[in-house]
Amino acid sequence: MEAHLGDIELTLTPQEGGGAIWRFALEAQRLPSFARAIREEGGQLLALWGSDDRHLERGFAVHVAFLSSVGLIWTTSDLDPERPAYPDLACIFPQADRMQRATFDLLGIRADGAVDERKWLRHGAWPADAFPLRKDFDASRPASHDTDAYPFIRVEGDGVHEIPVGPIHAGTIEPGHFRFSIIGDRILKLEERLGYTHKGTEKRFEGLDLDTGARLAGRVSGDSHSAYAWAYCLAVETATASAVPARAVWLRALFLEMERVANHLGDLGYLGNDVALAFGFMQFWRLKEDWLRLTARLFGHRYLFDRIVPGGVALDLADAGKAELAALADRIETEVGELKAVYDEHAGLQDRFANTGIVKPDLAARMGLTGLAGRASAQAWDARAQFPQAPYDELDVNMATARKGDVLARAEVRFAEVKESLRLIREILRRLPAGDIRAPLAPVSRVCEGLGWVEGWRGDILVAVRIGADGRLDRVHAHDPSWQNWPLVELGVLGNIVPDFPLINKSFNLSYSGQDL
Repeated sequence: MEAHLGDIELTLTPQEGGGAIWRFALEAQRLPSFARAIREEGGQLLALWGSDDRHLERGFAVHVAFLSSVGLIWTTSDLDPERPAYPDLACIFPQADRMQRATFDLLGIRADGAVDERKWLRHGAWPADAFPLRKDFDASRPASHDTDAYPFIRVEGDGVHEIPVGPIHAGTIEPGHFRFSIIGDRILKLEERLGYTHKGTEKRFEGLDLDTGARLAGRVSGDSHSAYAWAYCLAVETATASAVPARAVWLRALFLEMERVANHLGDLGYLGNDVALAFGFMQFWRLKEDWLRLTARLFGHRYLFDRIVPGGVALDLADAGKAELAALADRIETEVGELKAVYDEHAGLQDRFANTGIVKPDLAARMGLTGLAGRASAQAWDARAQFPQAPYDELDVNMATARKGDVLARAEVRFAEVKESLRLIREILRRLPAGDIRAPLAPVSRVCEGLGWVEGWRGDILVAVRIGADGRLDRVHAHDPSWQNWPLVELGVLGNIVPDFPLINKSFNLSYSGQDL
């Protein structure tokens, strides 16, 4: 396809079977002008990652996924094998900052001109001169024992105090460090430091067979298992030019919407709990438990682990199960409507939700806020509605949006998305085609690549895959929307009181593990 972005003429190569995804080879020095053209047309940067291609008789490469009016544009820029570097993109898209820092930590690929070059993922877990995602990385070298003196930005002045929270928290949640600067109980600044759950996941992908890779992809962030597994399988199926049976594609969408419902029910309960409305917490979690128990009975796992596999799905749904699921969807929709009325009329809850943790639309656009949180700040992006892949191209998804950008807006979007997902589930059950649920992948005889893009419950999930000529995984990058959304938590809390931080944080409910790879 021929297209223009500003004064840049593009020859885009379509990626079959993976939604509106286009490939574009781009010289590294042209990245800033291309990024500005994307910005000027209202697009966003979704993901940035690197690869070591020296074993393929090339150098290094930096890859960027841009969201644009034509869909997702995946650019690849080859870099010098001796000094891999590319121009800084964080000055255009601020959400690129942590992605650039992580790319350096893992591959030694530098963003020239970047203002922030602090390490992000390393935490002293490997020597400073070693880069784990390079193919010649020596895993036998002992871990680094250098002092982990991370240079937090300090706020000074009369009456300013610091409150360090984490990285280990009182609850059973993942580790993350939050450094508050406050006057009284008002937040002047919040700075996050994450990366504590770095598990070497991307390195672990190397050399795995394609089926095992699907199991690992689904565990990148466990509450988004179906989204990650589907995105990974899309990437593999695109790379190998493999077809998937229609029934399997519709079942994948069913699993994705079931995952969305489960997470939104849980979050709506937690939001009630954070403002001392224990009734809301208990009722939403009762509904979530009913949902998860039926999921386990129908599909063998409460969170649908390993049900989406390369070539299709691992388990079918009988007609009796369809009836059970449709009946529960009806009941939950009715009860959620009743609970929404309680939330709407509860003065204490409304007082805590409204005007708390505001991310205004212009700030959301400037910082790349995405997914559910973005839609609550008037960022009208939802791949299911705008760039639908099968079967969403036949389902006519209604996108839920709000403008206020506060905790209340994020709760309202959740309520609307629960209702819409339940409608989609009933429609999928009604129209589920007959046929096989899995087909074998086409054999691999050469190096091939693909990218999968799925609208998970948090937002855009991307998985990029390179398969070697031996049929095993050579490079996999999994991207979580939390990468670009965590910095907005830092900004959304400004001016709020410290006791509101748990409520604001939960209203985003971002993943630690998903961006600590």
